[in-house]
Amino acid sequence: MLNEQGTQDRRISSHMMFLLAAACGLIVANLYYAQTLVGPIRDAIGLTSTTAGFIVTVTQTGYVAGLLFIVPLSDILENRRLTMIMLIVAVGALLTAAFAPSAPLFLTASLLIGIGSVVAQILVPFAAYLASEEQRGRVVGNVMSGLLLGIMFARPLASFVTSLWGWRAIFIISAIVISLLTGLLSFALPVRKPFPAVRYGQLILSLGAILQQTPALRRRALYQACLFGAFSLFWTVVPLHLADNFGMSQVGIAWFALVGVGGAIAAPIAGRLADKGWIKLLTGIAMIVAVLSFLLIHLFESSSTFALVLLFVSAITLDMAVSGNLVISQRVIYSLGSEARGRLNGLFMATFFLGGAIGSSLGGWSYTQGGWNLTSLIGTILPVLALVYFLTEKRTTTNS
Repeated sequence: MLNEQGTQDRRISSHMMFLLAAACGLIVANLYYAQTLVGPIRDAIGLTSTTAGFIVTVTQTGYVAGLLFIVPLSDILENRRLTMIMLIVAVGALLTAAFAPSAPLFLTASLLIGIGSVVAQILVPFAAYLASEEQRGRVVGNVMSGLLLGIMFARPLASFVTSLWGWRAIFIISAIVISLLTGLLSFALPVRKPFPAVRYGQLILSLGAILQQTPALRRRALYQACLFGAFSLFWTVVPLHLADNFGMSQVGIAWFALVGVGGAIAAPIAGRLADKGWIKLLTGIAMIVAVLSFLLIHLFESSSTFALVLLFVSAITLDMAVSGNLVISQRVIYSLGSEARGRLNGLFMATFFLGGAIGSSLGGWSYTQGGWNLTSLIGTILPVLALVYFLTEKRTTTNS
């Protein structure tokens, strides 16, 4: 059994690291399957075009709720047992969504899919706990690479499966995969029992105090919220832009989505460099890369081949900036104290997912109001805001 009094010379095996990375990717993918399937799902369960957006919104709402109210439980409950319970919830919700005949039942299942999928954010700090101090950045980077690959592959995979067997098939397949994963993790994960100093109610109330008393958490959460907002804005609007300005088919857009997978390579690299103490430098580089990714496609807006090539390049560099800064931020946060690691991670993830939701909303509004020109301008401004805030860090703190 592992507990919070474990020694610092423990090291996580490569097999365990791979298992946790794969698990995070498979679990978090459940949040994104429906994004490319809104049309067929809407028609099947009787939603209107106006309310079809709830298919994605409800899932994300469940995820944020889980981050705030379920993830903190990892600071007081045995982590393996909590993981198994939440995965069982996810499996039940996936099967319910697959066979739901009506909108209310499907949306309820979507909410529970989001809640159950927060187990990925229990496993990431679990991996950080299992790692030694000197390998923590590399471990978090590798595990986050798996999570990011799950996000990036989910959309094209859902479209491909739907084209073969219909939209319900992806939920059935995922339920089977998560069931098998539950069994595997129940045998592979060690028992980790925290030593809680507070009850659950006090734990939730402590979130505000932790946010107020932890400047590194606030900074890192706001940095990532701005970058993830730009990321979400890009991937919400770019399919429309590709279809409208370049005449790209859904198959072509699916292939474009796969380009972003290349950005996941930044996560393990950033983790290794963060272990060497390059945190501030890497943070600044990530923000500058994000700004340039949007600025170039804003300045060279056209329907030319060159503009299309820039879009492909920007998809990769923007994903690299977001994934790299995510790993750097998590390494900082996981070094703040193991007794509150679940709450720290929950607050961090909830804040930057909120930034992503705002980015998606801004993307839909801006593309309708001002087309790609306005959208890319807003996409440039978001990481600029993060960069301006980052420049104040040198005068206010030295450890984040």
